[in-house]
Amino acid sequence: IERRQFLRVGGRQPVPLDVRVVAASADDLDAERAAGRLRDELYFLVSLVPVEVPPLHARKQDLPALSAHWIDHLVERDGLLRRRFSDAALAALGQHDWPGNLRELRNLVHRLLLMGQVGDIGADEVAAALGRAGATGSSSRQALDVDFNLPLREAREQFERAYLEDRLQAASGSVGALARMVGMERTHLYRKLKELGVDIRGGRDGSA
Repeated sequence: IERRQFLRVGGRQPVPLDVRVVAASADDLDAERAAGRLRDELYFLVSLVPVEVPPLHARKQDLPALSAHWIDHLVERDGLLRRRFSDAALAALGQHDWPGNLRELRNLVHRLLLMGQVGDIGADEVAAALGRAGATGSSSRQALDVDFNLPLREAREQFERAYLEDRLQAASGSVGALARMVGMERTHLYRKLKELGVDIRGGRDGSA
């Protein structure tokens, strides 16, 4: 790297090299050097312009831009329905401590887009998607974590089922109130509930 050239395996002639190395680490490199696990030569070779990136909980002002980035990325990659965070939802994001850093934010955005609902993302959806860390009330919210090893269709169905069961309970079993809460027409909602196997027996069909 320092000489800007390298030798191919078995080669004898140096090959010119014109690259820039960007290296990242979540470890304390000074501590690693002191412990002898990181050689000084390597550290000083790659640390020409060190940049310290603070964890997400220390730069919550970046949450709107970062969440918008993940929405753009996931919509383009997976063909998901595009949604945006409401002001209340962004405020809810700011109240979370983000122990999982950027990966946790990415997974949260993925969960919310998997629901496939229409309209802005609300604060209640953020709380539900955060599970025990951000939700209160219904124990069914503990099931809102999506298994990301599943195919996209199955993961979406898993999340939609848990989400609608939770919202139906919040609506006191009223399908009419549930339709208004999630922003769906009642006929479409009935079809969705049937497809997902959500039990609405004992619930109320009225508009109240």
